[in-house]
Amino acid sequence: MSNTMPPPLPPSGAGTPPPLPTGPGSPRDVPPLPGSFPIDPDTLPKPIRDEILAPDPVAIDTASEELKDGQNHCPKCGSTEIRQRPGTDQLICLYCRNEWTAARVEEAFGLGENIDQLEGTVVASGAQDIAADVSSIVTFKCTGCGAEVSVNTENAMTARCHWCRHVFGVNEQIANGAVPDAVLPFHIKKDDAVARIRQFVDKRRLFALKAFKEQFTPENVVGVYLPYMIVDAKASAGVAGHGEIETRRYTQGSGDDKKTYYDADVYAVERHVDFTVDDLPMESSAMRGNLDTGRNTNNIINTILPFDTKNAVTWNASYLSGFTSEKRDQNVEQLMPHLEDQLLSIGRSQVEASVSHYDRGVRWEQESVAVHGSRWVSMYLPVWLYSYHQPGSNGGMLHYIAVNGRTGETMGSVPVQQWKLLLTAITVGTFLEGIAFWILGN
Repeated sequence: MSNTMPPPLPPSGAGTPPPLPTGPGSPRDVPPLPGSFPIDPDTLPKPIRDEILAPDPVAIDTASEELKDGQNHCPKCGSTEIRQRPGTDQLICLYCRNEWTAARVEEAFGLGENIDQLEGTVVASGAQDIAADVSSIVTFKCTGCGAEVSVNTENAMTARCHWCRHVFGVNEQIANGAVPDAVLPFHIKKDDAVARIRQFVDKRRLFALKAFKEQFTPENVVGVYLPYMIVDAKASAGVAGHGEIETRRYTQGSGDDKKTYYDADVYAVERHVDFTVDDLPMESSAMRGNLDTGRNTNNIINTILPFDTKNAVTWNASYLSGFTSEKRDQNVEQLMPHLEDQLLSIGRSQVEASVSHYDRGVRWEQESVAVHGSRWVSMYLPVWLYSYHQPGSNGGMLHYIAVNGRTGETMGSVPVQQWKLLLTAITVGTFLEGIAFWILGN
């Protein structure tokens, strides 16, 4: 073993140290660690480069400072006994009967403005990313008696102190997705919703499953606030394909061998459209967005759109008193692909009028969409929901009947007896066939 020692380093200030060895295995032969040197974005592939260079989301603070202590006081008498006045957007004090309305969120924060000037991703504070480690339990210290009051935000947003009866609501925008930027209050009352659901089922009772008819109790309908992202967007879409215009049609052969042919001119077709979208609703609950038609009828919720989201008011937990709610669990990044799909569909519809002269239709073979700017607002929308579980294989089927809590639009799924449908189809088919033979015979 050699006793040779490397030359000592000179003392500080005595000049440049000798060069390090450069043979195999020396530190200079080891590649630099990732991140040791700055990466030039221009050297990266375009999708990665665009993601790195994209500006960070801009947040609009929609939090209500005066409600963060959990108590919403009547501005006239200070009472916390506050409810929504049924059928209106107003809040009413149950002590002094004073009434007032929260400000419309669009007007309060300018959310309906300058959509054509949007750039990057703008996110309201209630729509920011959910922190997975934030508890669903929110605890308040009652200012009236000092007791602690807890609210489980998984299914409720208000609670009452069991000692002094003060009412607390979760108004602070905690990072667990429970507190949105805005709420659209119920206008349709429960009695009205029950009547609409009963009418919907009565029209389909003939084919309904016997067990469903026996267990049908529309009074069990639940008023629930469902979480949505309301999106404004500035986008462009491009489509390319081939369109055909028929030039001649003719037949050849006779009898059973008779065939019709056509000649057509084929054109290469390209279209590009720039457009904006105002208040596009997107479900922000993974459970409601799971459209598994073999297990549930979640798609029913989409059929009762639209909601008048322009009338949504700034968040106030008092609007949720007496109702349940479902918490948002989807972030902007997770919903962005769905937004792009929606915008591409809108882009296609925008160009339809310009290709109507292709009487044989247009086959789009290439499509693209670019989102130049978007603005995201988290909002609770009101739905009356009736559910029925139909037993069966793989967990059965969960049927829903939904009523739009603003407009009363009603749609649903009723479990049916398949043999009745089949028998009716055969009977109607036989009847129509008999009429056709009678007409031909006369």
